[in-house]
Amino acid sequence: MEQNLPVTNQKFITVGEIMLRLTPPNYEKIRMATGFEASYGGSEANIALALANLGVDSTFFTVVPNNSLGKSAVRMLRSNDVHCTPIIRSTPEETPTHRLGTYYLETGYGIRSSKVIYDRKQSAITEYDFSKVDLRALLEGYDWLHLSGITPALAPNCQQLVLDCLRIGRELGMTISFDGNFRSALWSWEEARDFCTLCLPYIDVLLGIEPYHLWKDENDHSKGDWKDDIPFQPNYEQQDEIFRLFVERYPNLKCIARHVRYAYSGSENSLKAFMWYQGHTFESKLFTFNILDRVGGGDAFASGLIYAMMNGYRPMDMLNFAVASSAIKHTLHGDANITDDAHTILNLMNMNCDIKR
Repeated sequence: MEQNLPVTNQKFITVGEIMLRLTPPNYEKIRMATGFEASYGGSEANIALALANLGVDSTFFTVVPNNSLGKSAVRMLRSNDVHCTPIIRSTPEETPTHRLGTYYLETGYGIRSSKVIYDRKQSAITEYDFSKVDLRALLEGYDWLHLSGITPALAPNCQQLVLDCLRIGRELGMTISFDGNFRSALWSWEEARDFCTLCLPYIDVLLGIEPYHLWKDENDHSKGDWKDDIPFQPNYEQQDEIFRLFVERYPNLKCIARHVRYAYSGSENSLKAFMWYQGHTFESKLFTFNILDRVGGGDAFASGLIYAMMNGYRPMDMLNFAVASSAIKHTLHGDANITDDAHTILNLMNMNCDIKR
């Protein structure tokens, strides 16, 4: 396979928030820091960045304030070959608080875990009136739409934006992927499950199995949710059963994939994944690695799977490529898997770590 040249000509678009990320250097704690390293990230932006670096025609839609921070975020996206033409640079009249969301990352080390502090309330995307946007015109001409459960957690206008994008994307015949990405700092578990379950009928590729309702009895919720009976680190049979229950209830689902993490410390983890595709459940290799930066590992898994599906990989290769993408992201600073060579991921997928000359 030639580097950076996808077999497919599919065009990808994603919708979400991009934030300023501030991180104390050298694994320092926030309360000890005298300086912060600045970068930009956000789940959907991370996926757009990763795919663009692998050569996919990738577009990101968001709202940023028309000030130096908003412009800097867009500049970073453009420098990584992400198309930013649809991005709205809002005025103070359109978004009165006129701010770019921020989050602080305290990177864990050894037995000390990482910690995130959000400062994203009343960011530009949460104050913008999306009724002014022609979403059909925005999405026309694209083949793949990706959304996540983070954006609807931000504000009611963002919930409506996601639902409208799902509906229009389905009408346009796009492939739609969705990652639930629960964030407890943004909304409750039940709020997340209630909303994300509304999204399931529109989705082709489901990333993760939470937060969604999968009631044992739709008429008697007291009987519980099927997923509540399986452990966080399920075996093959347990995961296969849940996948099949999802597909029985939502036959529109063409693929379901989720990764499973084994955390030995804040610095060493293992990952593997399960995927339902074409009527079968697949289980990946187990990848063990040391962590430089854990944030964005799930997004790297998602981008790896999307890339592999777009390029017609065999099912087991799709899944192992996705996990290898996530493993590599853990060795990179920043939110996104900025790997500009699919062969780097393929080499790890094949457990080949020799120097490349």
